Parts: sequence; C-alpha cells; structure tokens
Amino acid sequence: MKHNINSILLSIVQKMDRGHGHEENKTRPPEPKERFGVIIGKSNGINEIYHLIEQLRDSSATVMIQGESGTGKELVAQTIHQTSPRNNHAFVAINCGAIPANLIESELFGHERGAFTTAIHQRKGKFEIAHGGTLFLDEIGELDRELQVRLLRVLQEREFQRVGGNKSYKTDVRIIAATSQDLRSAVLAGHFRDDLFYRLNVVPINIPPLRERREDIPLLIDHFFHKIAKDMDRSVPILTKGATRFLLDYSYPGNVRELTNMVERLLVTCPNGRITSHDLPDELREEADRVPGSAVVLKELPDGGVSLEEVEKELILKTLKMTSWNKAAAARVLGITRRLLYLRLSQYGFSSQ
Repeated sequence: MKHNINSILLSIVQKMDRGHGHEENKTRPPEPKERFGVIIGKSNGINEIYHLIEQLRDSSATVMIQGESGTGKELVAQTIHQTSPRNNHAFVAINCGAIPANLIESELFGHERGAFTTAIHQRKGKFEIAHGGTLFLDEIGELDRELQVRLLRVLQEREFQRVGGNKSYKTDVRIIAATSQDLRSAVLAGHFRDDLFYRLNVVPINIPPLRERREDIPLLIDHFFHKIAKDMDRSVPILTKGATRFLLDYSYPGNVRELTNMVERLLVTCPNGRITSHDLPDELREEADRVPGSAVVLKELPDGGVSLEEVEKELILKTLKMTSWNKAAAARVLGITRRLLYLRLSQYGFSSQ
C-alpha cells in the first residue's frame, strides 16, 4: 500500500504545526473534499494528497510523484503549482521518456547556434522557460545515467549551460518529478542514481490506482460525461442501471486515462442519448466473466432486470456443472441441504441424474 506514505507524511506535518501553536488543528480534522484544483476524487487516499498539497502551499520543496500510468500525476503537479507562490509564473512539463536520448539534453538546457548539425538557431531549454515557476519532469526514470549526472549538478548548483555554450545561467525553478516506475528498485538495480533519487524524493506523493479508490469512479464518470458532452455539443446521455453497474465495477487497468477515453468512445458510438450494457466495450463484460462467484451473477443482470427464480436456477445449474453433477458437493457449495437441492431440481425441471 504505497499511498500510505501520504498519510504518514501528513501526520508528521500536522504534528509539527501543532508544536508551533496551531492548536485548532488538534480538535477539528479537515473536511473531506470532492475536488481540489484540477483533481477530482473524494476517497481517503485522494484527500490525503489534497492535504499534503495544502501543506506545501508556502513551500518550493522538490516533490516526487509516484503512480501507475494514467492516475493523474501531471494534474497533481499542476495543482501543487497553482496553489504555490510560483503560480504567477510558468508551469512547464516535459516527458523524459518521450524524447530521444540525443535530444533530451537540448530540451532541458537549450542549445547555442551551431551546437550540432540541426542547431540553426539559438534555443532556450525548459529550465529557462520555467524560470520563477515549476518544471515538471514526467517519467524521470527514463533519463539515461549520463544525463542524470548533469541534472543532479544543476539541482545542486542551481545553474546550467546550454548545449554548445560556455556561459552559465542561474536557474530558479521548483522541480516536481514523476514516475510510474519503482525508482527504489531502479536504484538498487543500478539504473537510477541514488544521489539524484534522494535529491528529488524530498516530498514523496503516491497516487493510488483507481481500482483502490472506487468511490471516486462515480464522480469521475459524471465529470467526464458532462465535460466531453459539452465539448462535443451534445446532451449528457442516460445510463441504464446495467451499464452503470458495469462502469462502476470495472477495474480500469489504465486508470483515469482509460475511464476518460471510454466515456469519449461511448459518446461517439451512442449518439441517441441512451447507453445500455450492450453498448459498452467488450473488456468490461470479459472482466465480469472472469470474476468468480456471486459477483458474476450481480454483474450480468440485464437492463430489464431478472427474477430471483431465474438467478437461483442459473446458480444451481452452474454449481452442478462445476461439481460434475455431484449433488452432495453442489449442496455444500450452495449452503443448502441435499433435500432442498432435490426440491429445487424438481421445481426447475432439471434431470435427477
């Protein structure tokens, strides 16, 4: 449970606050929020992140955000920037894993004219553009070792040189790094420098995956249906109970990004304003089919509903097939007597083989 570090950090900061005379925090815990900045969610895990961001509002401390792909690491970084004293300056983001290794140095530090074959003009890097503001280094674990050394030196000395230049430039940026990797393991494996890791990991924030904060899913579904429908100049569609159940129970391995894309797909493919379970992507139903036990029965309810008798009949039949029609074993699995099972078999017209 990596996101537990958030609650530990929060409790430490709150105790420090109380030690400085903020006694009012002792008696009244913060009210839970459903959104903060550009972040949406009401779960305990997300509210712990809200509280950490609030504690950072007067600070320029370096932050390391860790979370699976699609959990919203850049949104957390944007909110930290927006609530900080640097919010009147630029928020500049760069994905360290999306730029070829031979170009990333120029992207970060800029280059002088003639520094390399295609350097026709002088160019500022992200450190210069973000001066006074926040530089968000996404997928920091993708940097090669040589560039890790250069980045560490810039963070320590707060100055840099453009590629192909000799002049040093002072830098004043707040660094927020993010990764979907386990950087501690990368350090142990020798892929990521330990000194750079500790320099970046001043205030760690771990974002729990969506499957671990399911109470946020209804809020996110509602938000994205309204937002994307407005962007497409369409009315918000009606979701049937069956479709809603599938959407709420899905595990979203791609996290919030997958949920967003799914909502957009449904708005495109269901222009009639009504979405049923039959309109949903196959992966939702396929996942439901893989879930054992009673959860499948609940997840497979059709939009028109189903009678208790039909559910019981299907459950008995599936249990008998699972036990190779061993009625004593089936009765044990179902939690009923063998006599009651025989009565149900007769009632539903099953063979007494």
